[in-house]
Amino acid sequence: MEIVNFTPVPAAIGGALIGLAGAMLLLLNGRIAGVAGILSRLLPPQSGDAAWRLYFLGGLIVGAVFWRLASGQTAADIVFEATWPILILGGLLVGAGTRIGNGCTSGHGVCGIGRLSPRSLVATLTFMVTGMITVYVTRHLVGG
Repeated sequence: MEIVNFTPVPAAIGGALIGLAGAMLLLLNGRIAGVAGILSRLLPPQSGDAAWRLYFLGGLIVGAVFWRLASGQTAADIVFEATWPILILGGLLVGAGTRIGNGCTSGHGVCGIGRLSPRSLVATLTFMVTGMITVYVTRHLVGG
């Protein structure tokens, strides 16, 4: 196995910032920073509830654009190792799983475990084990 882009310090800083953002949203707004829940509750928007959701999601986009500009990365630097149909199918399966699991990795994995939620612990373990099995099957059994 070749480790590519091993960057423990930036990863730790990014993880700390994600945790801080989740904690701030909970402490200041009483909301869980689960991206799927934030996005799904925008349509239909509830009165007085849409602004913070739009700010949060906008911050995700602005943060990604800022990082890309600051890092000097270009679109040519991004390599997808899957075809578009596989990427679309994967996105749809993640969306379906998010709906079935009542939350996504950010809601369960970051915020739920931080709140010591048993449901979130089970959901996160399920995400992780399923991901490991998927990688093993696609790389070692199917030959991906």
